[in-house]
Amino acid sequence: MASVAGMLHVPYSVPALELLLPVGISFYTFQTLSYTIDIYRGSLKPEPHLGQFALYVAFFPQLVAGPIERASRLLPQLRQSVVFDYARVTSGLQLMLWGLFKKVVVGDRLGVYADAVYNNPDGQSSWTLWVATYAFAFQIYCDFSGYSDLAIGSARVLGYDLMKNFRQPYFSQTITEFWRRWHISLSTWLRDYLYISLGGNRHGTLLTYRNLMLTMLLGGLWHGASWNFVIWGALQGLFLMTSRATLPTRDAIIARLGLPTLWVRLWRSVVTFHLVCLSWVFFRAATLPDAVHILRRAFEFDGALMLNQQTMAHAVLGVAALLLVETAMERYPAAVDRFAAAPTAVRWGALYALLLAVILAGVEDSSQFIYFQF
Repeated sequence: MASVAGMLHVPYSVPALELLLPVGISFYTFQTLSYTIDIYRGSLKPEPHLGQFALYVAFFPQLVAGPIERASRLLPQLRQSVVFDYARVTSGLQLMLWGLFKKVVVGDRLGVYADAVYNNPDGQSSWTLWVATYAFAFQIYCDFSGYSDLAIGSARVLGYDLMKNFRQPYFSQTITEFWRRWHISLSTWLRDYLYISLGGNRHGTLLTYRNLMLTMLLGGLWHGASWNFVIWGALQGLFLMTSRATLPTRDAIIARLGLPTLWVRLWRSVVTFHLVCLSWVFFRAATLPDAVHILRRAFEFDGALMLNQQTMAHAVLGVAALLLVETAMERYPAAVDRFAAAPTAVRWGALYALLLAVILAGVEDSSQFIYFQF
C-alpha cells in the first residue's frame, strides 16, 4: 500500500500491523480449553445457551489477565439472578482499592528502579543488581496480584465470585508451596489439564519428574517464545524436582538438630524466596546474554549501591505496609472478616489512608499491567 500511495503521490501514514490478536487471547483460550476438556472427560455438561457461554469466555473483569476461571464455577453463577447487596459491594470496592494500592503505590514505584537497572545492566554494581532483582520480585507480585484484586473485586461488586489467584506466595517454605500460592488459577490449570494428563505421579519417580519438567517448560513457553522463558520454566521444573526429592532428608536433618520451628520456617521462606528471585532474573532480563551477565555480576558482591532515595523510600514504605497486611492475613486467616467487623472509625481511617496513598504516592505515569503482554 505504501509503495502504491507513493507512486500516486498520495500521503500514506497508516502504521503497519505485523499481527493483530484479540485482547486476552491466552486467558480465554485457557478457559475454553478447560471447558472443552471437562466436557470430553464427562465432568461437565455442555452449556446450551450461546450467550451464557460467550459471557463465560469473555467475562470482562478477568478477560485480559485472569484469574483463569473454570466453567464449573462461573457458569452456574451466570445463570443466577443477582440482587444488590451492600456488604458484598463494599467488600468488592475495598478489595479494588487494595489492588490499586499494590499496583500504583508499590509495584509501579519499584518498577521505576527495576526498569532503570534491568534496561541497562552493563556497569551496574552487584549490590545494585541484587536490589533491582528484589524490587522486580515485589513489582511483579504487586502488579499481577493487584490486577487480580481489581478483577475479583469488580466481579464481586457485580455479584460474582472469582477464584483467589494469590495467597501470600513469598511466605512459601518450598517451591511446591510457592506454586500453590502464586497465580493459583494457572498453576491449578497446568496441574489438572497437563500434569495429570501426562500421568502425574502415578507411574513412578522418574516419570513424575519428567511430567513436572514438561509442565513447567510449557508454562514458561506460555509466557513467551524466547529462551529466557524456556530457562525460567526449566528452573522452576528443576526446583520442583529437587524440592520433592530432598524434602524428606531435609525434614529428618531438621528434626535431628531440634531447631526451633520459627527459625526453620523463616530459613525455608528465605531460601525459597531467593530461588524464586534467581528465576525472576530470566523472566525480567531483556535478553539471555543480559540475564547471564546479571547473574555473573550479582555474585561478585562488590561495587557501590546506587539508589534513588526518594523513589526507594516510597517503595520501602509501601512494601512494609504490604508485608504488614499479608503477615496478618497469613497468621490470622480471619483478619479480613475482623477488619469488616472493626469500628467504623478504624475501617474508614484505613480506607482513607489507602486512598490518600494512591493519590499522593502513586506513580502518575503508571505502566500497563505486566501480564497484559502474555
